[in-house]
Amino acid sequence: MNKTYISWGDFDFYIKELGKKIGVNSGYTSLYGIPRGGIFVAQALSQVINLPLITEPKEGTLIVDDIMDSGRTLAKYDGWDHAVLHIRPERKVKYFVKETNEWVVYPWEINEQHEDEGIQDNVTRLIEYAGEDITREGLLETPRRFEKAWNFWTKGYKEDPKNVMKVFDNPGVDQLIVIPKIDFYSMCEHHLAPFYGQIHIGYIPDKKVLGLSKFARLTEIFARRLQIQERLTQQVAENINQFLKPQGVGVVVRGVHLCMRSRGIEKQNSEMVTSVMLGFFREKQSLRAEFLELIK
Repeated sequence: MNKTYISWGDFDFYIKELGKKIGVNSGYTSLYGIPRGGIFVAQALSQVINLPLITEPKEGTLIVDDIMDSGRTLAKYDGWDHAVLHIRPERKVKYFVKETNEWVVYPWEINEQHEDEGIQDNVTRLIEYAGEDITREGLLETPRRFEKAWNFWTKGYKEDPKNVMKVFDNPGVDQLIVIPKIDFYSMCEHHLAPFYGQIHIGYIPDKKVLGLSKFARLTEIFARRLQIQERLTQQVAENINQFLKPQGVGVVVRGVHLCMRSRGIEKQNSEMVTSVMLGFFREKQSLRAEFLELIK
């Protein structure tokens, strides 16, 4: 997700625009700013529409925040009207200034070194929630390190398969091609716990073939997203089918899921196997059997 940095000048403009939409004769009696960003917005907005700030919402209160993204925070204040600076296009709120699909960084989230502290603040809170001392030497740089690692673990959202799927004319190959044991590392979308393993790919070319490294790059694009193994398997198979247009493609994924091994039922020897077979791989049992034998 791309970032948009909001300056204090931008912030003042958005506040004035939000004030115009609400109006000074709106009928509201007070403003409540949701910690943390909503407090900045509410303080500035109170000067524009002449409403007092309160520490607990009551009848006639307008709930104020900086952005409505998932909607979970504002959902806690159901029954009140809401006002925000930014909103995701798929969300609904009574008052807002601008729709955006980008990660918005507000001026109070940038430190003296001009680094984004929004994610780091959330990591700090998570560490404190676990009961740790965030000032302990070993944890001082953890929020910053986590942000860097998280950007790498989810870099697939910033990459497009069409930019790596470079195909070449088929020199005359009409037999099974197998690319086994492509290592992958991904993140389970249910628990944000890692899962990893190997992807095995086979295809029967038609008019085009694909460079060997491109299969690994395609795997990386989809693995570096919040995933479930079933969808990862499907996405790799469907994209090979879309760009290469082979006579058939088969994808088998073997994965180890830490959400199952390290928590919950804690079964240490468990793994998951998923497969997608398209074209000849679905139609011809002998071809499917040959492929499965080669990737044992």
